[in-house]
Amino acid sequence: MLRAVNELNGSTINASDGEIGSIREAYFDDEAWTIRYLVVDAGSWLARRDVLISPYSVKQPLGSGKIIDVALTREQVKMSPDIDTHKPVSRQHERDTLGYYGHPMYWLGGGLWAMGAYPMVPPLAPPFVENGSGAREMQEAAARRQQVPEEDLHLRSTDKVTGYDIQATDDSIGHVTDFQFDDESWTIRYLVVDTSHWWSSGKKVLIPTDRIERIDWTESKVFTDLSRDAVKASPEYNDGMPLDSDYETRLHESYDRQRHFA
Repeated sequence: MLRAVNELNGSTINASDGEIGSIREAYFDDEAWTIRYLVVDAGSWLARRDVLISPYSVKQPLGSGKIIDVALTREQVKMSPDIDTHKPVSRQHERDTLGYYGHPMYWLGGGLWAMGAYPMVPPLAPPFVENGSGAREMQEAAARRQQVPEEDLHLRSTDKVTGYDIQATDDSIGHVTDFQFDDESWTIRYLVVDTSHWWSSGKKVLIPTDRIERIDWTESKVFTDLSRDAVKASPEYNDGMPLDSDYETRLHESYDRQRHFA
């Protein structure tokens, strides 16, 4: 099922023993266009206000409400590696976080999520220990982090990319207002784009992520291989509308016509 990232924002994250906090934004992988973490504001019960929750921990199905259940305890979240959401998340920090929870490294194995297409956790116990020895493991991980050089960063904030200008082959066509993602694989399938600033009878449209050529992070722009005319001819999108197979077929047929005659 496809759903909007904006629907996630503000949702309550429930652990097995109580609330953790509410979703503030999501981090996605700009190579695979897949949501890798939910950024959760833990509120007053945790001194570190922001924590990262991986889709590996999210219980399926998500449902249509504003509560998302995770297979974690509050103590596990409390002892998880620190994160500064004002800075880019390094691959080493991801290793520490995923390793702490006993989750696979999603970039290993050849699949979207390690060895598979969905964020499934192998039936192994996580390394977290209730008696507090997790603190020692965190100190050791922090020491290792000092010795490992930073790698290329591919995690991007949905909150930051919202508002980015969309550049077609012949000019700007609007700006990003939301994202549509598959709630099982967590893959972002479409960018929601508001075209009203350049087209007097403007509408919202969906741009498939496979039609995105690149993102310029310094200029806050997203580049697509579509033209303005192609976007004008595409079916209109309205916030909250169900994305059924008929709509998606019409959308892709509309854009494929340009690809065929380009």
